[in-house]
Amino acid sequence: MSEPIIEMKNVSFQYEYTQVLNNISFKVNEGDFLAILGPNGSGKSTLLKILLGLLKPQSGEIKLFGQPNETFRQREWIGYVSQKSNAFNSGFPATVEEVVKSGLTKKVGMFKRIPKDALLQVQDALKAVGMERFSKKNIGELSGGQQQRVFIARALIAKPKILVMDEPTVGIDHENVQSFYDMLYSLNKEQNITIILVTHDVDTVSNRISHVACLNQTIHFHGYKQEFDEISQEQLDKWQGHAVRKIH
Repeated sequence: MSEPIIEMKNVSFQYEYTQVLNNISFKVNEGDFLAILGPNGSGKSTLLKILLGLLKPQSGEIKLFGQPNETFRQREWIGYVSQKSNAFNSGFPATVEEVVKSGLTKKVGMFKRIPKDALLQVQDALKAVGMERFSKKNIGELSGGQQQRVFIARALIAKPKILVMDEPTVGIDHENVQSFYDMLYSLNKEQNITIILVTHDVDTVSNRISHVACLNQTIHFHGYKQEFDEISQEQLDKWQGHAVRKIH
């Protein structure tokens, strides 16, 4: 088996006197589609921030692509899409094309020249998420689901190996959630992008994911989706405080 592209060992984190994460250990391999489940306040967003290098844990070890997190420099290999409602002003005067092109800044640097083939890269990224025909539209004119696809295209333009998302279906109407997850499944299978997804939509996403992690301050379960299906509802409720329902 190849070396994990993400590895956490005994990671703990606290805000002042509040323990948020306790002794977290898990691995993610190339090509995994991991869903992280847990109730509000379980440490999911904090875990993502540590993974992205935005927070430093009090203890433990993190490796990305075999390198210590502290010395890892290829941050463009990790794309991040937050909850749209927390990250975007819908009145922002920018076209879809401009929003996606801004994703190149992470790859080339803040003050470097955008490459000549940037527009081609924009179109390729938009095509990957089914949004190429909206390139000239103002971002504020799109639906919530369409905007999230654009933000994923913005992350994809830097050619990431991992795509990390924090509840990306917030603000997307129920009818479009299925097609949104179909798009993520396609990125995972066809482009071999490793996906880490924080979600409460366990029923909806269940037939796309390969792995599940149940988090509530510590990792109570991490394994294949098929193994997760065999967990009793009683045990799951004990771990998650009734926040996650089993797939039927």
